[in-house]
Amino acid sequence: MTVADESIARFRALHIPGDPLILVNIWDAGSAKAVAAAGAKAIATGSYGVAGAQGRADGEVFPLADVFKNLARILSVTDLPVTIDMESGYGDDPASVGASVAQARAAGAAGINMEDRLPGRNDLLPIAEAQARYRAAADTGIFVNARCDVFRGADAAKDGERLVAAVIERARAYADAGAGSLFVPFLGDPRCIGAICEASPLPVNILRAKAGPTHAELAALGVARISHGHQPWAAAMAWLTGQAQQVLGGAEPDY
Repeated sequence: MTVADESIARFRALHIPGDPLILVNIWDAGSAKAVAAAGAKAIATGSYGVAGAQGRADGEVFPLADVFKNLARILSVTDLPVTIDMESGYGDDPASVGASVAQARAAGAAGINMEDRLPGRNDLLPIAEAQARYRAAADTGIFVNARCDVFRGADAAKDGERLVAAVIERARAYADAGAGSLFVPFLGDPRCIGAICEASPLPVNILRAKAGPTHAELAALGVARISHGHQPWAAAMAWLTGQAQQVLGGAEPDY
């Protein structure tokens, strides 16, 4: 087994329903070191924070070459498995997605996060099209966290049963494509989370939200991975802005 294969296998093994992998998403080598020092089992980037840290917008505006330069710097400071957010896969078709993801694997990433809608689009890709893109990514051998945006902008309280069914339909297609886990963001309803965890053929990743279930509650529902997305970056920037306002306003900082 190569070093790359070992890292991927190590990362895959961390996805245990009921004992979730906690990912405090980072944006650069410095934030990776801070999270690793806190006892993280793996390192995950979030595209929003990575782009924001360079003064850029999210949505594949951050060039792919820069994504891999950032990855190289992160890998230089940690031996933990690193998964990177590749947004929609950086490709107009499955073949180009596969080529982009193959570069990520060759660069040392153990996993990727990939969406089932294109940058700047609100509508989800047709299932067959999304499945083909996920298959191209998974065929590289990397661990693919297949993001499913069914709940984005939806009302779980009103349409939960229908939305869960739509997620499970996609989960089966993405599992058949070789994805390693299913990421369902924008969902905080415990009943829907539990139903998805029970029926999904893939271990389930949920985005932690202040108004949603706690880490312990998510574990009890069967979640296998908990992400924090852009929230750590946003909190760090809010803290920095607040401290700057204090200092520039004539007050002493808290640091």
